[in-house]
Amino acid sequence: MTPMQQRRFSRASRAAQAGFTLIEIILVVVLIGAIVAFAASRILGGGERAKVNLAKSQVQTIGEFVGQFQQDTGNLPASLQELVQSDAQGWLGPYVKEGALKDPWNHPYEYTTPGDGKPFDLMSYGADGKPGGKSVDADIKFE
Repeated sequence: MTPMQQRRFSRASRAAQAGFTLIEIILVVVLIGAIVAFAASRILGGGERAKVNLAKSQVQTIGEFVGQFQQDTGNLPASLQELVQSDAQGWLGPYVKEGALKDPWNHPYEYTTPGDGKPFDLMSYGADGKPGGKSVDADIKFE
């Protein structure tokens, strides 16, 4: 090979070896991971918000059925189970299906009679299933 051919070969081999460094590859992987984590948190967070809205709707609906039970029978139900099955005089149910007595997190709705300054209290304790809490763990009460 002539000296001129050697220089051309040397330049060609360096160009063939050119590519991404390890640092560049790690940086791209970290950026992709951050984007995926952000997108996943937004998607999953939306699911929890939807469950909160569903629980709010269900609490109001069940509360209205408790009122309907009272109009039909003259008494409040002793438990929410009486909305599904009861032998009370004037009962025109079932008012709800058995599965509707659990919130979107699969916890039973809390029902007490008499309530705190009202005939009854009805609530979901939220995602954590415990009284109190913030955000998706907050209590959802019948108004």
